Amino acid sequence: MGECFRKHCGNVFIIRKLVWKRFHVWGGKCENVFICERGGEMRGDITIRDVARKAGVSIATVSRVINETGYVKESTRKRVLEAVSHLGYTPNPSARVLSGGAGKVWPKNDILVLGSLNVDFVVRTEVRPLPGETVHGTGFSVHAGGKGANQAVAASKAGGRVAIAGRMGDDVFSGVLTQSLLDAGVRGDLLQRVAGIPTGSAHITIDGSGENSIIVVAGANGLVGREDVDRLAPVLDGSRILLLQLEIPMDAVVYAAQVAKDRGVIVMLDPAPAAPLPPPLISLVDYITPNRHEAAVLTGIQVTDVRSASLAARELVAQGVKCAIVKLGADGVVYATASSVEVEHVPGHSVQVVDTTAAGDAFSGALAALLSEGRTLAEAVRFANAAGALAVTKHGAQPAMAWRAEIERLLSG
Repeated sequence: MGECFRKHCGNVFIIRKLVWKRFHVWGGKCENVFICERGGEMRGDITIRDVARKAGVSIATVSRVINETGYVKESTRKRVLEAVSHLGYTPNPSARVLSGGAGKVWPKNDILVLGSLNVDFVVRTEVRPLPGETVHGTGFSVHAGGKGANQAVAASKAGGRVAIAGRMGDDVFSGVLTQSLLDAGVRGDLLQRVAGIPTGSAHITIDGSGENSIIVVAGANGLVGREDVDRLAPVLDGSRILLLQLEIPMDAVVYAAQVAKDRGVIVMLDPAPAAPLPPPLISLVDYITPNRHEAAVLTGIQVTDVRSASLAARELVAQGVKCAIVKLGADGVVYATASSVEVEHVPGHSVQVVDTTAAGDAFSGALAALLSEGRTLAEAVRFANAAGALAVTKHGAQPAMAWRAEIERLLSG
């Protein structure tokens, strides 16, 4: 076929040989792609995960760029191609091909999120109104949100291979949600649209200090049930972690945890919004990540500082959780495990607080990302703590989630 030239960022890459190969494309389909075999020695030990880390994007995003499938921002595409060139990466020709129909082979996910998808309507004001009071606002914006979607985006940006399942309405807002997931490299083909039901929504008020209060309207999220979990069984078989929250019905959460446990999948629960947990659920949870308020609801211990948070974490372990991680905002996190009598404290980072909406979700998603790689708990908590800190420096939920490269820069600084 002769030599072929591709321009990128002002440079010309000479493709010495064009080889047709088929390899895994994220999202349930396979296409023919050109694999570039450049002059010089190719490093066979470089993986797609290495490219994702170098570019500060998700594995799914790298796959879409290489295969030229799906939308990727031009700036992101350039970062990925630069990482591919720098590392000398060649896609694995033996990667699994996906088939359709009854014998479909599901793509492997490190992390499966079953949870809520909301549109966030955000109002900013210097002082939140008292009952019966009207105050002037200073800003208004609309963002993709929902704790499930937020954590999926956070995990993907932090380097995880992520799929999300849940329900949306068939209204105009569902497009906002799917586009945000796509931009972050999250696999969204498991989502269900429900006719005649609104997409879930969150109505967020943020005051001058960056603190927030939120009213959530479940919408389609309230229809997630056991049938959704049964449909996901083949996906769970290829996942390492199931990430859950409490913005979908509790029965679905408990059932999903049980199905995941039966398949040897790690169960991670962010118990928000705060609610008492059924005892059967507690015993199924490997990692639980409450904030101060949620820890107090679950344990009866008022969490005001590191010491009281440590007591709450130890109480959650006593209730049957294998690892309890209590998020303390600017004070960092504490965590306790069933395998150790010690309670560890990871201090917070000093950052300029703009909006605390996404901090908890950023933490949970980043924690799942590192644990899915087989990293130690200490490494994962430290990484997630940094991700949560970065999230409060930006407005919004999903737009505030940090890419892996940003998190690693904070940790190395």
